[in-house]
Amino acid sequence: MVLSVVFAAFLVTFLDRLAWANANLMASKSLDIPVATLGLYVTAFYTGYVIASGLAGFVTDRIGSRLMLFLALAPLAACTFLFGLTSSFAMGLVLQALMGLFAGADYAACVKVVADWFGRTERGRALGLFSTAPSIGVAAANAIFPMLLGVVGWRALYWGLGGLTVLVAVICLFLLTDLTPAGAGERNSKTPDQVTWRRGFSALWGDRNLVLIALAGFGANWGTWGFAFWATALMIRGYQLSPVDAGAIALIFGIAAAVSKPLYGLLSDMLGGKRRNLVICDLLAFAAMLIVFGMMHTKSGFLIAAPLLGLTAVVYSPLLAAMITERVDMRMTATATGMINALWQLGSVIVPSVVGVVFAATGSFAAAFAVLAAGPLIGTLCMLAVHER
Repeated sequence: MVLSVVFAAFLVTFLDRLAWANANLMASKSLDIPVATLGLYVTAFYTGYVIASGLAGFVTDRIGSRLMLFLALAPLAACTFLFGLTSSFAMGLVLQALMGLFAGADYAACVKVVADWFGRTERGRALGLFSTAPSIGVAAANAIFPMLLGVVGWRALYWGLGGLTVLVAVICLFLLTDLTPAGAGERNSKTPDQVTWRRGFSALWGDRNLVLIALAGFGANWGTWGFAFWATALMIRGYQLSPVDAGAIALIFGIAAAVSKPLYGLLSDMLGGKRRNLVICDLLAFAAMLIVFGMMHTKSGFLIAAPLLGLTAVVYSPLLAAMITERVDMRMTATATGMINALWQLGSVIVPSVVGVVFAATGSFAAAFAVLAAGPLIGTLCMLAVHER
């Protein structure tokens, strides 16, 4: 039940953020917004998201995950609903920034709940199942939102998402607790009010291994989200694939990615919670598959490479999340998770622009994917220096 609730909380934030990718053209006509400025809404959302990811962990460790999830999702629901009432570009920009701020506050709280309820030998598979939410969110949004937009319009879509989000917020408030039944026995005897920003920051960045994990995740996210942002466009522009064929290849990639997370997490649990070497193997395979994918020239080649790339492109994330929870005092789980996740998200914010510049300068599909592969290769070097407990 606990895992289902935090999964729903994480999933609904992805549905809220992905709505704009489907509704932007319809909304731009309604609001008379130039197409060239639509990307500013995405920038506003992710600016708020990164800020919240870095700060909300401190708050979570002070007030508890249950209350934090409610305080994140309830305002997110309100802002999502109000976005359906947007009457100007400025109003929409502010609301998107606020949506990102509240959406970014839930990840650290969710991971803290999982760390509370699942021990070391169960945490990999639990975080693997939890972290399938983004993949399922992308698939659900692309399958359902276009149909709903045609039936009810973009404003009603946001109103409905606002209602769904507040429902999940209430469920979190009434069904979650902050400690396991063995609760207090798993935690340090010190009280939560002794968790301070300064102490959390020092504990995180004073641990060489956590810094290396943060940098490894940055590089891994560089490859994952760079592929997610650019793969379809590069296949269409670089090799003249049809949008339908490129979309099918991306879908195959997404299915393989979603299936692989809990399986790889389960494997790490079966190995007694040893995750470092699995992450290293995955990042090496991920970098290699990005290079291979960049060397493909035909539809059949992409169809063969896509599932293999999907199997390697995201499975590191639950393992790295588990490693973070296992290196810090349980009272600082959310603090460490939130700050490291903020750094990871910077990778996904920066990489689209870098890949775009490289492709524009070279016109080379292979060069663009070589830039993507540099991220997981750097992540591999960082993980080689990590000492696992």
